[in-house]
Amino acid sequence: MTVNVRKFSSQQNDFEQVMNNLLAWESVSDQSIQHTVLDILHQVKTQGDAAVIDYTKRFDHLDVASMAQLELGQAALQQALESLPASQKQALLTAAERVRRYHEKQKGESWQYQETDGTVLGQQVTPMDRVGIYVPGGKAAYPSSVLMNAIPAHVAGVQEIIMVVPTPRGEVNQLVLAAAAVAGVSRVFTIGGAQAVAALAYGTQTVPKVDKIVGPGNIYVATAKRFVFGEVGIDMIAGPSEILVVCDGKTDPDWIAMDLFSQAEHDEDAQSILLSWDAQYIEQVHASINKLLPTMERADIIRASIEGRGALILVKDEAEAIAVANRIAPEHLELSVADPMAMAKKIRHAGAIFMGRYTAEALGDYCAGPNHVLPTSGTARFSSPLGVYDFQKRSSLIMCSADGASELGKVASVLARGESLTAHARSAEYRIKD
Repeated sequence: MTVNVRKFSSQQNDFEQVMNNLLAWESVSDQSIQHTVLDILHQVKTQGDAAVIDYTKRFDHLDVASMAQLELGQAALQQALESLPASQKQALLTAAERVRRYHEKQKGESWQYQETDGTVLGQQVTPMDRVGIYVPGGKAAYPSSVLMNAIPAHVAGVQEIIMVVPTPRGEVNQLVLAAAAVAGVSRVFTIGGAQAVAALAYGTQTVPKVDKIVGPGNIYVATAKRFVFGEVGIDMIAGPSEILVVCDGKTDPDWIAMDLFSQAEHDEDAQSILLSWDAQYIEQVHASINKLLPTMERADIIRASIEGRGALILVKDEAEAIAVANRIAPEHLELSVADPMAMAKKIRHAGAIFMGRYTAEALGDYCAGPNHVLPTSGTARFSSPLGVYDFQKRSSLIMCSADGASELGKVASVLARGESLTAHARSAEYRIKD
């Protein structure tokens, strides 16, 4: 059965409207979900452990009587790691090492300088005390997400990393637990949904309150994160996964088709787009899509994604491809062209840029090193990948000498009185030398 993927050209009259329709995504949950989440947040905030246990029984179908039954100790994490097949254990350790090595280079350092009058100014960088990591559970388990969320926090110097992962009907993913052991997670609670977000945000008798919550989840998790923002920090409100491939027509079309599939298989709302200035190549990729789809385990999901939100777009030339790519501001951008490094310098908006014909986006999901938690839905225009900097805070340092306080006091006095803030002015004026 032919895959009915959307095709259009930048030269057609309605290109702007077609692009707007293609990229439209409403990530805000409906009112019924919001009401449900608000009620869960309130119950956990006021009832603590009892509410978490009740929701876990109701939503995850677990017969539990206490929070002790919902916490996994370090021994369980180590046991999961040691019980892995040798190939899985080695792959996990290799990926973790590469992720750690990359993020070590992101560490912010404190700095200061002294002015001629002796005044000292600077910035002090400190890690957060405690962060929470949400990891999807059950069959939709992602050990790679554990590594990508926990390792930068660990590198930043966060002392306590709390992981929550639902285990519906008792379904525990050993690879996720092993990843927690490798990544340095401090405590693991087998809870999920909005109730897990609430427990992390407000704290319960057992679950400690955190400073920031990171990690992907379903619409209830995303909505809960939106509501608790301000009480705690959050990483982002992520939309469906997306990939944009820019190709000059010289890469094996089967490779590109599979790269598009690699994001489409996440879920039906994922978005896979190809930009090329070679019309014949676009047809070749479409032929590869039709040929390869029947071989995929998640063919139904891929078809729904490609037909619902995918596109093969013909642009005029390389310059126009760059302009369209910057407009899309994709989560993942593959530059499958002859000189990808030159093209990358012209890209202003992208979560991650994969350069060259051999650099499949999937490598970045698991083991290349950079973080796979990336801005979606065009938010790469103002957001960045998750990193060590997300788990560090910056405090300004100011220490005035007597001479510095006197000179600065004169400036502050004038500005403060201009704002009619007399106490500000007089506070500064006390330090002015006669």
